[in-house]
Amino acid sequence: MILYHVEITHLYISPGHNFFGHHGKSADTHPIFEVPAIECIAGRGIRGDRFFDYKNAYKGQVTFFAEETYHALCGEFGVADKPPSLLRRNVITRDQDLNKLIDAEFDVQGVSFAGMEECRPCYWMDQAFAPGAEEFLRGRGGLRARILSDGPIRVTQLAMVE
Repeated sequence: MILYHVEITHLYISPGHNFFGHHGKSADTHPIFEVPAIECIAGRGIRGDRFFDYKNAYKGQVTFFAEETYHALCGEFGVADKPPSLLRRNVITRDQDLNKLIDAEFDVQGVSFAGMEECRPCYWMDQAFAPGAEEFLRGRGGLRARILSDGPIRVTQLAMVE
């Protein structure tokens, strides 16, 4: 087993979908909240988040995104006034190659996850962040994962990922 060290820099939940399921319609305006901790429930999702109990064994019960990619995105488009919450991912990490966790089981702070696939960017990124953001994020849009065990995840430094 390979151990990774990852810092959790931000955690977000939202009660509703702004883009998901809105193809051909305008975006919604559900707020996204930064929280100090999230409650992961195996097979169901994050309590209080829009994907909680969305579908049985849903592949995107939680989403991860690399803070380094967010900073690269800001630099590419000269953006200094948009927070990472606009990307609508749940867990923002530092110093972790999330693509290596696709098709892998891993633990974060004692909670087990199954990395399912890249959280591919969609055309809404161009509207939410900046024109060209969708293309820039291809191959580094984050990670969709299923939650395999219950427990909290907290914003912290040097959380263990196994």
